[in-house]
Amino acid sequence: MKNLLITGSNGQLGSEIKVLSTQYPDFNFIFTDINELNITDYQLLDKFFEENKIDFVVNCAAYTAVDKAEQDEVMARFINTNAVKYISQITKKHNVFLIHISTDYVYNGKHYKPYTEEDPINPESTYGKTKADGEKELLQHAGNAIIIRTSWLYSSFGNNFIKTILKYGRERGKLNVVYDQIGTPTYAFDLAKTILDIIPKLTIKDTVEIYNYSNEGVTSWYDFAKEIIELSGIDCTINAIETKDYPLPAARPQYSVFNKSKIKHEFNINIPFWKDSLKHCLKLINEQNR
Repeated sequence: MKNLLITGSNGQLGSEIKVLSTQYPDFNFIFTDINELNITDYQLLDKFFEENKIDFVVNCAAYTAVDKAEQDEVMARFINTNAVKYISQITKKHNVFLIHISTDYVYNGKHYKPYTEEDPINPESTYGKTKADGEKELLQHAGNAIIIRTSWLYSSFGNNFIKTILKYGRERGKLNVVYDQIGTPTYAFDLAKTILDIIPKLTIKDTVEIYNYSNEGVTSWYDFAKEIIELSGIDCTINAIETKDYPLPAARPQYSVFNKSKIKHEFNINIPFWKDSLKHCLKLINEQNR
């Protein structure tokens, strides 16, 4: 039986891994968050690995408050960069395979075709820069590892775009949503399942590989919001606006569509279409609110 350590397990992705954990009897899951394991403390982290036999780490921990990071770079860097360096060093020291979750924000969003893993990264926000620097630390210090970049993550757990649209859609009856930012939503449940399915297929070769992962299809935040409202039967008008009409502290990638050929072909996985996954998530959210 393989021991899997999940850091940041109270977040969206970690919570979905918890849901799925009962379906993977060959794995012994160790779920931790800040209260159980402070990944920004090298000594504590090293001690934890010495006391527990870990085979794989899925690092879901991250500072994800994109706008807040513009004023709180020190904390964002501590979690998104420094902690990744520590985890990379310690997993290499203890011969543990590391799976690290990154983001579309490492790209500048000015591309014209789906991003591949080989495309240069050039982040424009503090959040994106700290995540990109975390990737660089991992590439420099890790042994056996993979980086999975994802985009527009949502879940029935935690706070996210879907829950915001549902809340304000019911309260206001009219919402303005940007139409000129293009990408693909990612249902955290689908990503969690992919991670757990590919772990047995990972090979020890003392290298770091990067993979892009999102659901299939392409949409805008406007179309995403329209679909959420329509599927939920909420009486709300969604107005399409430009990014310049809704200024925020952090720059958003205007285009963050992924080419997912690499992860699909190497691990022989099927990725659900974003609308199908959205329906599944909305069903769970509605059940929770009854």
